[in-house]
Amino acid sequence: MLIFLFGPDTYRSRQKLNEIISHYKKIHKSGLNLRFFDGEQLDFQDFQEKTRAVSMFAEKKLIVLENALKNKLFKENFLANAKKFLKSDDVILFYEGANEVPANDSLARFLKKSGKSQEFKLLDGQKLKNWVKKEFSNYGAEADPAVLARLIEFVGEDLWQLSNEIKKLVSYKNKKKITLEDIELLVKPKAAEADIFKTIDFLALRDKKQALKLIHRHLEKGDHPLYLLSMINFQFRNLLIIKDLSQKYQSPYAISKIAKLHPYIVKKNYPQAQKFTAPELKKIYQKIFEVDVCVKTGKMEPEVALDLLIASI
Repeated sequence: MLIFLFGPDTYRSRQKLNEIISHYKKIHKSGLNLRFFDGEQLDFQDFQEKTRAVSMFAEKKLIVLENALKNKLFKENFLANAKKFLKSDDVILFYEGANEVPANDSLARFLKKSGKSQEFKLLDGQKLKNWVKKEFSNYGAEADPAVLARLIEFVGEDLWQLSNEIKKLVSYKNKKKITLEDIELLVKPKAAEADIFKTIDFLALRDKKQALKLIHRHLEKGDHPLYLLSMINFQFRNLLIIKDLSQKYQSPYAISKIAKLHPYIVKKNYPQAQKFTAPELKKIYQKIFEVDVCVKTGKMEPEVALDLLIASI
């Protein structure tokens, strides 16, 4: 069987991919016949040798190929042997993620015709609002249409970021109804995120002066300190996860899959994570947690807490 997942909405396509993998693992407990390949760099002969290998378990194989449409030589060889793959009992899944799939691509046309294909287009309009509403509902929270519209206005159609913002809002309100005030407090346009990334860069370079300067620039613009604290927390949480997994796995794809983080987030944060040791990141993350508790319990003013946090990193 051939499966083809593609389209610009990588959040939903990645969900579908993980759903297929999870279903396979439930049926085939050993997991020894689940194979992943970077299709962009894959040699066809090597692919054949590894997929032909007979397992001691009488299990169907699930073979996941990512970005294979970029590999011209692989495509030619695969199509030349297409009949053999169609007759196979194994499942070969082509995952293209956000890569644009040209209408005249020979392998894409073959997969759409001969396999099971699903295109994941970006959601917009009412479909996007329905998705956001359902995500809130999945966490036991609710939001009015005006709140959904404001969140989408701030974040756009990026389901990865929308998902993160929804988790943040639900955590902050402890599953209570989300309001417009909550959106204004905790969610900011993407430009603000870029500045937070720069702030973390300065902290990694041990330049606390510049980091404080950027933070105070946000405060002067009216950004709420709790929002800034939540962004710093989110950033360091990702760095800690990536740092931990990078000590076990070299491939950003493997890190992305295991951590369930968007590949772009892993690629963007990987160099930053290497500027810290794992103990340093754990210590910083613990400090962020302690500061957050102090602010929320009224033991410390948010602005003071931010200054002390950055000074202590």
